[in-house]
Amino acid sequence: MEKKNLPQFVEAVKKRRRLIAPVKKENQFVFAPVENFADISLDYKPTILPPKKYFFPQHEKLGDFLTGEAMMKDPTIEVEPLALFAVHTCDIEAIECLDIVFHEFPPDPYFRKRKKFILIIGYECMKPCDEHATCITMDTYNPKAGYDIMITDAGDKYIIHVNSEEGHELIEGNPLFRKKEDQGAIRGELLRLREEKVKRFNVALEAKYGELNRIFRDSRDSKVWEDIGKKCLSCGNCTAVCPTCYCFDIFDDTNLDLKSGERSRMWDSCQLDEFATVAGGENFRKERSSRQRHRYYRKFVYPVKKHNKFFCVGCGRCTRACMAQISLIETANALTRERKNAK
Repeated sequence: MEKKNLPQFVEAVKKRRRLIAPVKKENQFVFAPVENFADISLDYKPTILPPKKYFFPQHEKLGDFLTGEAMMKDPTIEVEPLALFAVHTCDIEAIECLDIVFHEFPPDPYFRKRKKFILIIGYECMKPCDEHATCITMDTYNPKAGYDIMITDAGDKYIIHVNSEEGHELIEGNPLFRKKEDQGAIRGELLRLREEKVKRFNVALEAKYGELNRIFRDSRDSKVWEDIGKKCLSCGNCTAVCPTCYCFDIFDDTNLDLKSGERSRMWDSCQLDEFATVAGGENFRKERSSRQRHRYYRKFVYPVKKHNKFFCVGCGRCTRACMAQISLIETANALTRERKNAK
């Protein structure tokens, strides 16, 4: 597709679905409903909150209840067809992680229904977002799966990869797109673009992708956790902006009749002091150092054992949002050096 035709394509998408895209908000970016193509920021740093919020809202009604009844009334999950436009590959990988979690038994009906109604149009990053991004090490800088359409900047044109039936229906018969007969030439051009792209990415993590799991597994008693525990404010910012965190708390709001009410869920954070507090006031992760270690283990250790993949996608949001300036890169590198020095 010629670059000049992108606004027309966006308009075509908007006629079918509500369009959600990255827009500038003060000195940062957010995913928000868009009416005009001019408002879309194609060259953007990762948004404050990830597109996760459209699949798994911050506050969500689960259903109504009536005291004395064993079950809640069947929830009515109202979903509006959406098109997420210009999603980075790291965020698409994060949605894939959530898809695994919310499809485990028992599967989450709320996430599953929303996902069916959301079209994902990716926009491939051709350079690193900033110094906090580690997508090159986490192998999320190239598109792999999880999208309907991927747009890659190829100079005077865009190369479009269609990855689903819904994506195919969106562009089928659209004169804005021209199918090149020599598919091998297109693949060769994509390969060349990505080989050039890699040269622009700085590898900030000292450990290689295959080493990270063992480094974190062997660091349970590391002094690094004490050091970052002393800095941590337990504000929960890191987990609030993380695209793969999925912890939530359940709330029941009872009506004035004291018989009926509404059950809802809201994002929660393992970094908050009360998160691990149980009956009797016992807190099994009382120290901030243990909560920070748990957060990193939830990205680099536990999901590898359970799902055979990392749940860190290298977006860098946790570092950008941390008021105590705790850096994922610095933490991982400190553990890496500690392990090398111990040999």
